[in-house]
Amino acid sequence: MTRVPVLEIGGTHVTAALVDTATGLPVAGSVARRPVPAHAGATEILDRFAEAARHTRAPAQAHWGVAIPGPFDYAAGIGKFRGIGKFEALHDLDVGAQLRERLPHPRTVTFLNDADAFALGEHHGGAAAGRNRSVCLTLGTGVGSSFLCDGRPVTSGPTVPPGGRAHRIGIDGLPLEEVVSRQAIRTRYARAAGLHHVAEGPDVSAIADLARRGDRHAAETISGCFTALGRALAPWCAAFQPDIMVIGGSMAKSFDLIGPELRAGLTTGAGTTGPQARRTVAAMELRTARRPDDAPLIGAAHWALGHRTQGEPPVASTAAPTPGAATRAPQP
Repeated sequence: MTRVPVLEIGGTHVTAALVDTATGLPVAGSVARRPVPAHAGATEILDRFAEAARHTRAPAQAHWGVAIPGPFDYAAGIGKFRGIGKFEALHDLDVGAQLRERLPHPRTVTFLNDADAFALGEHHGGAAAGRNRSVCLTLGTGVGSSFLCDGRPVTSGPTVPPGGRAHRIGIDGLPLEEVVSRQAIRTRYARAAGLHHVAEGPDVSAIADLARRGDRHAAETISGCFTALGRALAPWCAAFQPDIMVIGGSMAKSFDLIGPELRAGLTTGAGTTGPQARRTVAAMELRTARRPDDAPLIGAAHWALGHRTQGEPPVASTAAPTPGAATRAPQP
């Protein structure tokens, strides 16, 4: 039995755990979640990571898997967080070297994107298990994404957005996250409801509750944002030809509302690219994550266990683009 220590780093938290390769799940009692002050200095941020890591009782000379959001140089282990409002103190810092000084008994530290970690976790033990090709989304503050082929993230080629990241897609002349994100949803609702300031209005979960109770402005907000997300993703789904799309993140709790709207947008978007695209998207299953909390931990463990060192890149796309699929979205 092998137990792989992992860290899953978010914008405001860090979670540490040991993942048991026999069960594919975090070991009971090993999971520690700690808040992280994203605007603090580098020493305080890194010490918080280490504080959570010490709880795992990791074996000596372990391969650590670390899931962390971008922008980040995953091969070199260096932060690239300039101008995004979080972890600015880690910009251009060798986070790998700093963690090796702080983590208990590390042998190596292997980094991967947090959305890829989520997708790999769902591939190995969740909703995408047994699927050859999948698109996994995390919907929360923004739109995280991973396009998986045979359990490997696809980050280049004509069948995926630039870098394999959906947030680089544009829709209706705007960057995707100006149309679908926590801030975008709150802004759209505030405008519809005639509020003077976004801060006066409800957060996304409350907007969803209002929509369930028949609030017209809330329902129109949910519909407009998530049909737009579907339209933006449809050409890429037609090109990548996934078997399933898995939805995670905090907004997945409102899948009863966003699921039908996302499906409607996918259908509309595919309809503009030809009959084959419509058939491909119609055949794609749409589900919520099976292991929404554990998936990033499981994915990080599999990445580390596969001895994918910091220098090994993800795979390029292997499928030819569907005829009539949309051209590549402009990079920001």
